[in-house]
Amino acid sequence: MGNFPELQTQNLVLREIADADAEDLLRIHGDAEHMKWFGSDPLTDIEAAITLVHTFAKWRQEPASGTRWGIQLKRAPGLIGTCGLFRWNPRWRTCVIGYEISRLHQGRGYMTEALAAVLGWGFAEMALNRVEAQVHPDNRPSLALLGKFGFVEEGLLREAGYWAGLHHDLMLHSLLKRDWGSGRAV
Repeated sequence: MGNFPELQTQNLVLREIADADAEDLLRIHGDAEHMKWFGSDPLTDIEAAITLVHTFAKWRQEPASGTRWGIQLKRAPGLIGTCGLFRWNPRWRTCVIGYEISRLHQGRGYMTEALAAVLGWGFAEMALNRVEAQVHPDNRPSLALLGKFGFVEEGLLREAGYWAGLHHDLMLHSLLKRDWGSGRAV
């Protein structure tokens, strides 16, 4: 996929995630209550966080996987979250979006700002036609965020996720390129 595509917004830098970010990832992904909808078990130690850094980096080396950005405030060092486009199918021009933000930074509009940049990049640079999101039906903040961008609910994926020792239903939402610039998106 070439060089890592750093993105800048009014308040944020979306950049490559590095080993030095492992402690920030552990703080975010180790918060079991806050990460209950993320789709994986919470991280338990710094080694698991470093493994996650390497997993995100490996995505860019795979032929059709994707990109995960670290979200950093322009005015302060360290990650406040991540977001990315993954499960990229270049032939079908589709992918899945995923994101999480620290509890401290939730509700401040940062993820809206980050996803606007990532979606714009995906439609322009990856030539995407469709972006999917899979969200737990009880994750109201995430569902509201998708609504801001005009994602359309398509249905329930029964027991599509498995974490915390349980199977979880997920709601499938999608955003088409033709809807991206139609005024429905932020």
